[in-house]
Amino acid sequence: MKNPYPDKPGADEPSAAGPSAAGPRDIFFVSNSVNEMGGITSWSHQMARLFSERGHRVHVVGVVPPPEGRVHELAGDLPFETTTLYDEHPPSVRPARGVKGKLNLAEQRRRTARDAGMQEQAAKMSALFRAARPGGVVIVTQVWAMEWVAMADTAGLTVIGMSHESFATCRKSSRFGRVKRFYKDVDRMLTLTREDADRWIRQRMDNVGFMPNPLPFFPDVPSDRTAKCVVSIGRLHEEKGVDLLLEAWARVAPQHPDWALRIYGSGEEEEALRKLASELGVAASVRWMGRTGDVPGALRESSVFALSSRGEGFPLAPMEAMATGVPCVAFDVAPGVHEIITDGEDGLLAPPGNITEFARHLDTLISDRELRDRMGESGRENIQRFSTEEIIGRWEGLFALLER
Repeated sequence: MKNPYPDKPGADEPSAAGPSAAGPRDIFFVSNSVNEMGGITSWSHQMARLFSERGHRVHVVGVVPPPEGRVHELAGDLPFETTTLYDEHPPSVRPARGVKGKLNLAEQRRRTARDAGMQEQAAKMSALFRAARPGGVVIVTQVWAMEWVAMADTAGLTVIGMSHESFATCRKSSRFGRVKRFYKDVDRMLTLTREDADRWIRQRMDNVGFMPNPLPFFPDVPSDRTAKCVVSIGRLHEEKGVDLLLEAWARVAPQHPDWALRIYGSGEEEEALRKLASELGVAASVRWMGRTGDVPGALRESSVFALSSRGEGFPLAPMEAMATGVPCVAFDVAPGVHEIITDGEDGLLAPPGNITEFARHLDTLISDRELRDRMGESGRENIQRFSTEEIIGRWEGLFALLER
């Protein structure tokens, strides 16, 4: 039987084409921004580095600079090129609704200026693409960036459009219609899980496959899970649900006064979250650690990892925790979450937003050292199915398949 997911190895198909199977390729990663803080930047730079190490020529392209306060500082030794098309963010425009909207001259001028700017920046992208060698690939990580790629000349290149969020999250947003519009004719649309791929296929998208994220790192020395510490790592933003974590912690902390909750990250919600911790009476046991450049170190000094997000795609943070031998408690908000964490085996999952269940799971792992150790060791073993070699091999196999 023909494998229905050609980018997922099947019994009749090799899992990978080696790096020399088709020779070095030109690979472009196109995102909203080259260096905006967040998972897309972490993922694209990790992938760019991995492909560069395999001999490919990689170029990371961003449409606009990151917003103020959201700049991800790039290393000085990048083995790949980066380009940002705009010097500043283009003017935003409102859709022309009704006669009044169509007669709004100021809005018409903004729309005309924006369209001209898009054409100009798409031309810059076309020039980059035209310099690619045969077999070149364009990987577009976000649908907003795809609007510029769609205007560029991609003749002779394989174009792959990605959705780094769950189908359910996308469907609730304006991105849903744009994904259907801009991804329907690309060579392959990739989701992060088979479950979400199936949901897009039911939307009559016939070019859909899936590709999970690779493991960001696998430390030689894992946590020994003796530190009396629960850790959370992520942006302090409403979607990350740190408020839900604090409410759960308020139910757990009184039973475990010698334990602490360490929250790594920064963001616009920090002041409100600190106030909430005080209102809940847990300020003394919550440590606000700020951003960290040493995630493995932060995880080694913890015994339980908490993922309290309201929405996710294929989150890197629990993968990092499992690689470090730290069992996870998470809200099961997306297929990517239960693809990573097997409930009851290498972590514990709570229904989305169920603070009572989340708190109960935290209490269980805090109270039971033997369970923590068993789940932590299982997680460290199980997460290796997303090793960089495994995932990069699948990408190489997909490139070879789409080139045929």
